[in-house]
Amino acid sequence: KEVNLTGLKGPVTVAFDSLMIPHIFAENDDDLYLAQGYVTAMHRLWQMEFQTHAAAGRVSEIISGPAILNFDRTQRRLGMVYGAEKALAYMAENDTVRRMVEQYTAGINQYIQSLEYENLPFEYKLLDYKPEAWTPLKCALLLKNMAQTLNIGDKDIEMTNALKLFGKNYVDLLYPDYEDVGDPIVDNAGKWAFEPVSLDTIPLAVPEEFISITKAPGPDPTTGSNNWAVAGTKTATGAPILCNDPHLNLQLPSIWYVIQLHAPGVNAMGASLPGAPGVVIGFNDSIAWGMTNAQRDLVDWYRVSYENGKREKYKLGNEWVPVRKVIEEFRVKDGKSFFDTVSYTTWGPVTYDQTFHAEKNLKDYAFRWIAHDRSEEIMTLYKLNRAKNFDQYMRALDHFASPAQNFVFASVSGDIAIRIQGKFPVRRPNEGKFVLDGSNPENGWLAFIPNDQNILQKNPPRGFVSSANQYPADKTYPYFITATSYEAYRNRRINALLNEKNSITPQDMVRMQSDNYNLKAAESLPVFLSHLDTTSLSPGERIAYRKLKAWDYFNTADSEAASYYEAWWDALMPLVWDEMKREDLNLRRPTTFTTIKLIRDNPAFEFFDRLDTKDQKETARDVLRKAFSQGVKDVAAWMDDQRKNGGEPTTADWASFKGSFIGHVLPPLRAMSIPVRTGGNHDIVNAHSRTHGPSWRMVVSLEKSGVKAWGTYPGGQSGNPGSRFYDNLL
Repeated sequence: KEVNLTGLKGPVTVAFDSLMIPHIFAENDDDLYLAQGYVTAMHRLWQMEFQTHAAAGRVSEIISGPAILNFDRTQRRLGMVYGAEKALAYMAENDTVRRMVEQYTAGINQYIQSLEYENLPFEYKLLDYKPEAWTPLKCALLLKNMAQTLNIGDKDIEMTNALKLFGKNYVDLLYPDYEDVGDPIVDNAGKWAFEPVSLDTIPLAVPEEFISITKAPGPDPTTGSNNWAVAGTKTATGAPILCNDPHLNLQLPSIWYVIQLHAPGVNAMGASLPGAPGVVIGFNDSIAWGMTNAQRDLVDWYRVSYENGKREKYKLGNEWVPVRKVIEEFRVKDGKSFFDTVSYTTWGPVTYDQTFHAEKNLKDYAFRWIAHDRSEEIMTLYKLNRAKNFDQYMRALDHFASPAQNFVFASVSGDIAIRIQGKFPVRRPNEGKFVLDGSNPENGWLAFIPNDQNILQKNPPRGFVSSANQYPADKTYPYFITATSYEAYRNRRINALLNEKNSITPQDMVRMQSDNYNLKAAESLPVFLSHLDTTSLSPGERIAYRKLKAWDYFNTADSEAASYYEAWWDALMPLVWDEMKREDLNLRRPTTFTTIKLIRDNPAFEFFDRLDTKDQKETARDVLRKAFSQGVKDVAAWMDDQRKNGGEPTTADWASFKGSFIGHVLPPLRAMSIPVRTGGNHDIVNAHSRTHGPSWRMVVSLEKSGVKAWGTYPGGQSGNPGSRFYDNLL
């Protein structure tokens, strides 16, 4: 089929293969990205536009309702458009990035202009609206949307409350910055060969009041990723193998869109992000690269002190500085527009104030987020897509600021590497863990870690590099690091498997990405079982006990023991941390690893005493027994529900009990969800929980005779539910 696009400088060929993956061949970059925009819109237009509406706080224009308006107000008050506008202004200063975005935008708009009503994606017809013109700002918004998914998590407000409620000793015990669990991404003890940036330490001032707000939901705690690269010394062919496995919320249409881009100087293929030019995770004929989330804390909250009740000036040092007020209009479908006034300070937008989510709180809090800063991540993609070696990979990453990522690398020339790249503020001890005094300018981000001092490892003696959202470096790395939490299990399982394997093949790596071994269960279940009184178990509890006792710790789809373990765990956490469930305060539970460590090492720890039993003092044994009984009841109740709904379950196999599904990105269309039968879970290499999991799996063998790659993702190339390419890769 021939399509006439305006603005092309030469002929462009797009070949669709048997999976509907487009292979675009152009004679120059401008034509390449114009074609990429056109072809991506052809398959994913509604998804692209809806995601940018969500990022910009404009969903009320499509679907009305109080919850939707509240979501939109949150997005505006988090500064999503504010950050996107800054990024776009910076991108406009780089001619290469500007041209990429402009041509990609032009391609999308030419597709939009070609549509008649009957050709509109069905979601437009269902919701009764039409696509608007694409703009470069939407490309920036899409990148901020990904930053929100990956790097907007924080616990400052919760930690501030915990500090006031429990004291510093308990905070250090319950929420340690470093859980001594081993296997950081890079272990380079005592060998960091640079002089770090240092700042004068100032006394840490924490607000006097407890903070009670209806906080916007953060990222899903099960979101994570795996990646690794193995040197040729450990592979069957002698060539490096790179693997990537980002775990995100699973949706239809799928998050990723696979594409090949070919023009003079570039021949790249892999997963692209619908709405942004270039290949995000992929390979070319010389290198491969992949990403996992770096988990670093890149958010701070500042209490704002006003001159008076008018809230027109706030204190900053010895001055009263004017607040910049922005009136936000929310156009509401079939209703009147809603107007909100958002105040901006030197720190960023005042997210929570007297008019928004602070019904029980008398103070205002401004939001500082790394994604508000100028950035040009698209330049990283441009250079990675064209990179030929390690040095060019390093130069490409220098342009990447947010969301911070662990970039794994391998090349045909034999190098492997991993670099943790983002724009990281230099933190003083404990800085970033608590709400800060916004009247003190010294509490700001006064310096950033230089790119050449970010954590890096190249060609380590062990023959592989890997990351799975764990702590980034050994304790001798000279910068203070804090995060919402770091992963403690997947990374150790991955490293153990890679350590023991030799003569590795791509097929070995494919199997490893689906590994269902539950290291958390292997380390905790024997302790848990030792606390049960087997003489007093009910018949149902005895069945569960026998299954758990005989379990091999694999969360396979047909495992019943996995169901009982996970039900036990889900019942245990709220019992152990009942102190954290308060309607009047924002608090957060300690991590999985810390919880298990306290049960094992300090079973009489006072937090095991339940608040709802005033006449007795419980220990770990008591809460474990209570949770076990509750977990068994929950499994039995699940089986009863299945029978009531027409099923006839004879066992609580893990895949059925977990009930994984992939739903339409639009919540009202969840009836279109597709159930999937899988093993795995969070904390497992095969990190497939109920709604989150592997969003793109890639294995690349970088052989000198020709790069070979395998990839798959849970969905399909088309955004049309009527197409066989909508879900053919499930």
